[in-house]
Amino acid sequence: MSPGSRTAAWSLLLATLFACLQLTSVSGRATPDTKNYLSYALTLQGDTPRTAATRTITYVCAQSPPPPTGHHTCTAKLTRAISRHGGPRTTSPITPFAGPRFLRIFEVRPGYPLLLAPFIAAAGVTWGVWAAALFVTVTGGLLVVRVLRTLGARPAVAVAGQGLYYALPSGATAMRPMTEGTLMVLTLAVVWGYLLVLRKEKPRRGFALAAAAFAALFAVKHTQALFLGVTLAAALAAVAAVRRRGGRRAGPEVTGLLALAAGAAGATALVAHALHYPSAYDSVQDLLTHHYARPDVPHPWRELAYTEARFWTGWLRHQCLQPLLPVLLAGAGWAAYRRSPVFAAVLAAAACSGVVNQAAHPDSTLWGDRLIVMVWLLPAIGLPLLAEWAGAHRVTSVTGAARHGTDEECTLPPPPPRGAPARTSSSAASSGR
Repeated sequence: MSPGSRTAAWSLLLATLFACLQLTSVSGRATPDTKNYLSYALTLQGDTPRTAATRTITYVCAQSPPPPTGHHTCTAKLTRAISRHGGPRTTSPITPFAGPRFLRIFEVRPGYPLLLAPFIAAAGVTWGVWAAALFVTVTGGLLVVRVLRTLGARPAVAVAGQGLYYALPSGATAMRPMTEGTLMVLTLAVVWGYLLVLRKEKPRRGFALAAAAFAALFAVKHTQALFLGVTLAAALAAVAAVRRRGGRRAGPEVTGLLALAAGAAGATALVAHALHYPSAYDSVQDLLTHHYARPDVPHPWRELAYTEARFWTGWLRHQCLQPLLPVLLAGAGWAAYRRSPVFAAVLAAAACSGVVNQAAHPDSTLWGDRLIVMVWLLPAIGLPLLAEWAGAHRVTSVTGAARHGTDEECTLPPPPPRGAPARTSSSAASSGR
């Protein structure tokens, strides 16, 4: 069996095992934002506003037992929220669980509801939402395999990366009915496309893949396309600057990928502005007013600075007390750098897009949660490379020691010829040296 066939077989086996494990929790993963995406998907597949509202409420309230009291309370609460905001209507694809200003944030994200719609049409709401999440999560793991194999990692190492993607918070977050799983898949597609260009393996396909993934990111959540474009452009600009300082040219691959990232970020900002998407000001007010439940803050940027300082101080204190994430990031980053410094910059930029996303929403209740989940892409890809390097280093050390011992044996002095005077042990030792 070829290495490619072995990789595919083990990847499929691991994905099947992961899917079987997820059957233990088909429901119970919904978040407060799930209802907005679900009602959007139901509208896209043809449900009337009232039917979409009813099916969404049924699904969301089934996620929070114990029934029947909890279910009835949840249903009544959501029904009152819809009535308070004007009831189901055709002017928006989303059931009005909140005001129009808040719903606008989700109206400009049609990508994930479009993904959900065919799964729901085929399997119903509960199983369709679960199947869509499973599909996205498994795809993310398979993309990790492709990235590692393109880097030249052995099949076992690539499949280990797939397993890490499922086992780390990236897997649990991707299985939630939210956009983050799809965002990770598309971010990995950008990383893979960049890698194909850097290694000069089908560079045109790499450029096309990355450009298509950026466009899909815009449809799913345009801010991730913006953040990823900015971080990639910054990382590749740093790579180009280091090369020029060392007397080398940046190279057409780095220059082209830098232009793609900068173009994606610029196009995202221009199109979002032209389509009147919610602005950074709106996002800050959403954060500071608890989703517009309170009046707008008069000085939002100053309040945001205070919130950022409080959040990152607490976050850093948390990381010092439980430094698992920094340790994993350091080891994974070092291993990626040893394999390819430029690719390490690309991978670090993808991870940093999660940090930028968290900085845009400094909520202390979400430490290590979905907003910063992109940072886990670095350990999922870098740690298998670290393990492969450690294994190769160990083998090299053992082989070198064995060769050294063999050389010592070969340099032992031959026995003296018959009739020659016997040599002392000290002279034999000196000749052996």
